[in-house]
Amino acid sequence: MQNTQDPSTKRSLFMSRRARLLAGAMALGAAGLMTVQTVVPSQFALADPVRVERNAPADFSDVVQAVQPAVVSVRVKQEASPRMMNFNGQGGFGEFFGDLPNDHPLQRFFKEFGGREGEGRRGGSPKQYGLSQGSGFFISDDGYVVTNHHVIDKGTEFTVIGHDGKEYDARLIGADARTDLALLKVEADEKFTYVKFADDAPTVGEWVVAIGNPFGLGGTVTAGIVSARGRDIGAGPYDDFIQIDAPVNRGNSGGPAFNMNGEVIGVNAAIFSPSGGNVGIAFAIPASTATDVIMDLENGGKVSRGWLGVQIQGVNEDIAESLNLKEARGAIVSEVQPGSPAADAGLRSGDTILAVEGNEVKGPRDLSKMIAAFDPDTKVDITVWRDGAEKDIAVKLGSLKEPESVASAVKVSPTETSLEDLGLVLTTAKAAGLEGDGVIVSEVDPDGPAADKGFSRGDRILEVAGQAITSPDDVVDAIKRAEDDGRKAVLFRVESNDNTRFVALPMKVS
Repeated sequence: MQNTQDPSTKRSLFMSRRARLLAGAMALGAAGLMTVQTVVPSQFALADPVRVERNAPADFSDVVQAVQPAVVSVRVKQEASPRMMNFNGQGGFGEFFGDLPNDHPLQRFFKEFGGREGEGRRGGSPKQYGLSQGSGFFISDDGYVVTNHHVIDKGTEFTVIGHDGKEYDARLIGADARTDLALLKVEADEKFTYVKFADDAPTVGEWVVAIGNPFGLGGTVTAGIVSARGRDIGAGPYDDFIQIDAPVNRGNSGGPAFNMNGEVIGVNAAIFSPSGGNVGIAFAIPASTATDVIMDLENGGKVSRGWLGVQIQGVNEDIAESLNLKEARGAIVSEVQPGSPAADAGLRSGDTILAVEGNEVKGPRDLSKMIAAFDPDTKVDITVWRDGAEKDIAVKLGSLKEPESVASAVKVSPTETSLEDLGLVLTTAKAAGLEGDGVIVSEVDPDGPAADKGFSRGDRILEVAGQAITSPDDVVDAIKRAEDDGRKAVLFRVESNDNTRFVALPMKVS
């Protein structure tokens, strides 16, 4: 028996009744007896579906023919050969075929196209050199070539190979490790076909064509779409990658990703590959970033960036609550470097930076990019949240230098005070046999709130609720004061491995 309770069945039955009714009405109308107007009940009215009147390109040949002469292979003689950044992967076909016998035909393929020609040799000169290959493209008719920093890194000689196979010696103009970009210059008595960076950011879903030199197979064309924008993949402080699904592999590094107008929307730099092979997720440095960096490299061989001199972290809901901020936004200052522009201007730990020159700071990455976009010695107005109110502070930026990192391990003695509801056991730095101020975390309950927030054994608590801490009793007192003020969370300033951060914990203590 047919189930008339099923919605699709009901609709089907209704439509057949409607069809019979219409047929009957037409018959009666033809006989001149009557005219029946049928009205479809509103619950069965159907909205028009989404329809886009736009044809996909029949092929990409017009774009490829126009831009391909501007795309080059880059061969680098270096002490250590680079490979495309490979996130969460091991890289290379060797992971799949490492057990092949030496006389297997595929071994010859790997040697010829693997880009690791100088690896594994014995004897000879003290230094072992290899030849690695990447990609690049001309951005001027007089021979400027853009590629990746990791392609030319540690290189001693650079050769650019044109689309027609002609080779040119090139010299390095400059490179920027933070954005993974580099600029080469070919000196030749001829004009080169070149391409330009796109002025507008690409739209997610639009076509993209990648051209490059994967595995030494020059002039390879692949196509796909823009999968996403603004990707942060942990490669550096200014991550803002375009994600594409055009197949990209080792050797594509430094090559261009084109839109359908033949403009470069990005410089291919990284792949995500759990297996080492292409899985349809690649990342390109956006044209907006590359344009500014390459201009600096061309003018001076290096990139000048503004420097504030703070360690920062994001503001989550718990931290916002502890600061009495209405919403989680901005970047909280966990540490101010001594002698930095921030220190000179009076910024201090616990300030939450909300805006720079009136432009909202959404998070730490926003702030890093904003500050870096200014030239050194530029004066900027920074809006901070301090003591429950906004405050404007004028800062004269310094010049960013390469960071130095120092890691240290901390071992502590048994504790003196237990905060059971937080899952922490605390002792003084002195009791732990350590120098300096603060309180040391000697135990963390793995099931407690502190463990959930990332506390670890050996962490040093420097401040609680804005108050400097010298003993575990200070921690208890600061928590109780914050609780008396009606706070639902209390803000800890914690030092771990020479890095300082803020952590908000719920307001319970025993």
